[in-house]
Amino acid sequence: MTSGQRVPFEFYGTNYIFSVNQALLEGQESSTPLDRGFLSSDTYIIFEAAPNSGIKVINQKEAASSKLFKDKEFNLEKLGIGGLSSEFTDIFRRAFASRVFPPHVVSKLGIKHVKGMLLYGPPGTGKTLMARQIGKLLNGKDPKIVNGPEVLSKFVGETEKNVRDLFLDAENDQKAQGDHSDLHVIIFDEIDAICKSRGSSRDGTGVHDSIVNQLLTKIDGVEALNNVLLIGMTNRKDLLDEALLRPGRLEVHIEINLPDENGRLQILQIHTSKMRESSFLSPDVNLQELAARTKNYSGAELEGVVKSAVSFALNRQISMDDLTKPLDEESIKVTMDDFVNGLHEITPAFGASTDDLERCRLHGIVDCGKAHQHIFQRAMLLVEQVKVSRGSPLVTCLLQGSAGSGKSALAATVGIDSDFAYVKIVFEDAYKSQFSIIILDDIERLLEFVAIGPRFSNLISQTLMVLLKRVPPKGKNLLVIGTTSETTFLDSIGMSGVFSVTYEVPKLTKEDAAKVLRHLNVFDEGDVETAAEALDDMPIKKLYTLVEMAAQGPQGGSAEAIYAGEEKIDLNHFFSILSDIIRY
Repeated sequence: MTSGQRVPFEFYGTNYIFSVNQALLEGQESSTPLDRGFLSSDTYIIFEAAPNSGIKVINQKEAASSKLFKDKEFNLEKLGIGGLSSEFTDIFRRAFASRVFPPHVVSKLGIKHVKGMLLYGPPGTGKTLMARQIGKLLNGKDPKIVNGPEVLSKFVGETEKNVRDLFLDAENDQKAQGDHSDLHVIIFDEIDAICKSRGSSRDGTGVHDSIVNQLLTKIDGVEALNNVLLIGMTNRKDLLDEALLRPGRLEVHIEINLPDENGRLQILQIHTSKMRESSFLSPDVNLQELAARTKNYSGAELEGVVKSAVSFALNRQISMDDLTKPLDEESIKVTMDDFVNGLHEITPAFGASTDDLERCRLHGIVDCGKAHQHIFQRAMLLVEQVKVSRGSPLVTCLLQGSAGSGKSALAATVGIDSDFAYVKIVFEDAYKSQFSIIILDDIERLLEFVAIGPRFSNLISQTLMVLLKRVPPKGKNLLVIGTTSETTFLDSIGMSGVFSVTYEVPKLTKEDAAKVLRHLNVFDEGDVETAAEALDDMPIKKLYTLVEMAAQGPQGGSAEAIYAGEEKIDLNHFFSILSDIIRY
């Protein structure tokens, strides 16, 4: 056979002509074809149907050069993908395993290739990076990367045409080569911008509905393509049309979540590899420690930490007084202190709200009696239960008591001491972390409770009760702590019964008040018991307020000396303040 030769043959009574495109030796690169070759018992022929010929070639041996992936193995670190090995394994199994085998094997199995997958999760976790690297790994056509809003057009019908044009090359390729067509990858970034649930848009044009219909037709219609892989990415899976997520469409749903400690270590190693090779990384940098300290950091935020650390290191080499001074490149060293400074500068979007929690306990936590300490210990046992128990993915706890009795401070302390990565007041975001605490402070305020009537928001109360009963997704564990001063109201609407356990946060006894006053060290020892006697059955928050007021002195201005331990609060002045508060 000679390259370019035309050969007639007969098959089941029909005459055909085939042309020799190229000849290759087994394992030879396609860039060096042979001019001619002999037919032998080991020769196999790969048929390619001409466009619009109506011929479909089946059951032929797979060409040696038509492998799916460019490399023999996947090195995720070289690809710049860290902490996503399990997700990548799932993607390969669902979307590519069937494509590795010859088409006739898949045909005999009676299955169809996966045509679409959805990567979803918080921003900055590596969805776009993974999709682009998948496109680079494939041996077929270069992937088409489309940002969702780019498809939209102001002209009637133009948007739908833009969608059809994305699939045009794949259609022509499938007509020409049938099952042996190269794989065409189309990557939709921010797919929620164009594939919203049909009927949800109120613009009156119906454009978004038409886009969804056009995509469904191309992926899973009457003339559906089998040589495309559509990869969609979004932060808002809930906005997408349900029909798009069913089998045969974007059927593989992979959650790209916040990396765990091992994943964070891989990401930090990737972003510091070049500076390590160039000896710019100081020996005191402990990436394992940094990975442990960066709970709930996304991949993008970890990259930001590395950039911030480098900026501190570079800034040490620059003289602000003389910017023309020569720079000593060899002395650049990124130290552990630089990374610590970077952690303070770059904070995680889904981290624990430590500042908000600290504001709930401005005076810190002091020993104010056995009752408070007992409740705190029991609450920490609930934290441990959520952390280790397989049968308790959701635990809820209600702290009830009079206003100012320390419920919020107690809940905040549990949140801080739990060492959980996520401590906030948003349910959906809490599911992004494996262990999370939600604090619902003053539930009656959330429910818009007004004693006159009484009146409250039934919609909010029903929503909250549903959320408090809903079991978190698999692999997620959640502790919800609520606080309230209106126990009777919550009982009347059935809210109290939703919580797993309820603790009564008591007011201070005179013995408890004496402990707090000794801790504050603002009274003479001889006056502590007398002052504590008057504070019996008082909320701890009001005690702090009284001390703050009395510390100002009869004429004011002595508070700094009192808190510095140089002076003490006058007992008569304290009782005067106390009588005014009680009277009014």
